[in-house]
Amino acid sequence: MTSRAAYAALAAGLLIPAAAASLTACAPVTSYSGFQAIESDPKEVKIGTDTMSTVRGRLGSPSAVGTFDSNTWFYMNQLKSRVAFKRPEVIARNVTAITFNKDSELVESVNTLTLKDGKVVAFNDRETPTRGRELSVLEQILGNIGRGGFLPNQDQDAPGNRPGQGRN
Repeated sequence: MTSRAAYAALAAGLLIPAAAASLTACAPVTSYSGFQAIESDPKEVKIGTDTMSTVRGRLGSPSAVGTFDSNTWFYMNQLKSRVAFKRPEVIARNVTAITFNKDSELVESVNTLTLKDGKVVAFNDRETPTRGRELSVLEQILGNIGRGGFLPNQDQDAPGNRPGQGRN
């Protein structure tokens, strides 16, 4: 075998696995999170027939309970896809809201919401300013020199102490 043929075989041997690895590196990775309907689907809950205990027995504990009304249960799940270093993208999202009667605990309604039903909420990132002033890093480092018990009677006039009463 000549040296050119050996180099060509070596290059082909290195190039083919590298090309295969680069193709698999760009494959999307999907992840599932939230409620998983294994034995029963939340959409199969019967209005007026099922109660809180039968729903919990069939579906398990809810993903969330209503903040202001504990008689509303939510079962949520979503499917995300991520390609290489990009941000994950939500492919599918399902929210099933089950509302119960307060007195009889029977199911009053079952509502299913998907990703299409969601709305983008405008987030306000303003902050409420606090009183006082901000210290620089150098002021923070040098501001504590001389404090911490190295000098005697340094907290003598500190707020909260009576005159003439120092910490010992």
